[in-house]
Amino acid sequence: MKRYRLFITIAVFAGLLTTTSCGDDFLTASSTEKQEAGAAATEGAILSNLASAYQILLFDSYANNNYNGVLLMSDLRSDDLFKGGGDAGDQRQLYLLSLFTSTAAETTGGLWGIYYKGLARCNNVIIACDNAVDVNDNKLKQYKAEAHFLRAYYVHLLWKFWGNIPYFEEPLSESPYMTRQYTADEIYNEIIEDLAIACEDGAMSMRQSGADLGRASRAAALMLKARVVMYQKDQSRYAEITSDMATIINSGAYDLFSNFDAMWEDENEFCIESIFESNQLPEGKTWSDGNKGYGTNLPAFISPNELKDPDGVFKGGWGFAPVRPQAYAIFENGDLRRDASINVWPEGSYGVRFQDTGMFQRKYAAREGYNPPPGDTDLNYTNNLRIFRFAETLLNYVELVRMHGQGESQGVSAQACLDRIRTRAFGSANTVDATPANIKLERRREFLGEGMRFWDLIRWGEATSVLSENLPAYNSVRTFEEWMKYLPIPQGELEKTKGTEFELKQNGNWN
Repeated sequence: MKRYRLFITIAVFAGLLTTTSCGDDFLTASSTEKQEAGAAATEGAILSNLASAYQILLFDSYANNNYNGVLLMSDLRSDDLFKGGGDAGDQRQLYLLSLFTSTAAETTGGLWGIYYKGLARCNNVIIACDNAVDVNDNKLKQYKAEAHFLRAYYVHLLWKFWGNIPYFEEPLSESPYMTRQYTADEIYNEIIEDLAIACEDGAMSMRQSGADLGRASRAAALMLKARVVMYQKDQSRYAEITSDMATIINSGAYDLFSNFDAMWEDENEFCIESIFESNQLPEGKTWSDGNKGYGTNLPAFISPNELKDPDGVFKGGWGFAPVRPQAYAIFENGDLRRDASINVWPEGSYGVRFQDTGMFQRKYAAREGYNPPPGDTDLNYTNNLRIFRFAETLLNYVELVRMHGQGESQGVSAQACLDRIRTRAFGSANTVDATPANIKLERRREFLGEGMRFWDLIRWGEATSVLSENLPAYNSVRTFEEWMKYLPIPQGELEKTKGTEFELKQNGNWN
């Protein structure tokens, strides 16, 4: 059953923890019991710390009791979704986010808190590995690679959302529990250093299976490296990540799942296409405490209010993040991904809310049976978040070869990779040339609702022209400038550091 599919089941394993993170009191995080720095670490202690590091993956949808799902926060700044909800003031900080008018006092700071907890917890794993006693060398290498992958993953999200951020690798044991603010380029280098360890051949399996489903793999680390390098536009590493993508493709460990629509169902989690996903379980999260539990509230958040589905498949939710008409229009006739990504509900079948379009996301939509009682069911849907899919591997390779001038690697044809994506999308061969315009459009179609579009526009240098808009009919009038790719550092964090040697400097022109 699904509840047993995660890293010796985080639901059980996290209950074995006897220590928590040494640096959890950094910034918005708060610590509890701490492991003695430098103490000898058994394999059990290492695994306990590693389980707590993985657990951060399950916190983003209700991060620090804020609706800060990372996919949602990314896509609300794109040209695919509106904010929606009850009205402009319903989750106002998300509306401001979508309009690029956030302030330090009204911003989405939940992710800041949980990913600094993640950073601290990963540090603990690495420190424990360095002090390991009687642990098999190969196992120790694996645990260390997993910790470096998770640290790179959490820090890369802080880096993308906030850019110039504090960073630390040792416990912050003395008041004011702060460290210096790194530049975005310095943070990039730290992430790359972690990924060099995580990507080392032999440290982690190319694909996980059985009881290890939900744990990081070498393919996941290679995919994260590609995302980071391509976002940084670090051309010096393009040949390297082109080869990495070819290595995954030629490994035979992954393939496209044949049915794009069915891929998002519970029974097809960890399918042949899944490289890495967070395994949500239907329990534990409560309205009073978002920093525990295993479910996600994203399905409730993005599903139409008071929905009456005649087929009894989908459930109602809160009516946020309706799909924009222009996103629906990007799909060609016959593209099966459109109806697998977007539910179009007729008038009268749901309650109309703010910025309504009649179209809602389907991939992570609330489904019957996916949030069984008891408990706070809207917070505990079981829909796994697919963080890396093989489709991204293929499209990364195509982009690197056809848009960035890299040579084809290991006998992999860029055109054939694009053809594979489109054959699955249409159910039969449907070839288009792998031109820059077609590659960009294919990524938008493939990943709608998966938190990719905004970051793609940033790295392609198209955000300023694409995202500025005047749509009064949809209450979306906004102007995007390049400095707005970074969110304002939350006011509470600025206040904590004010007057200290580690005083945080606000991003861009935010106030």
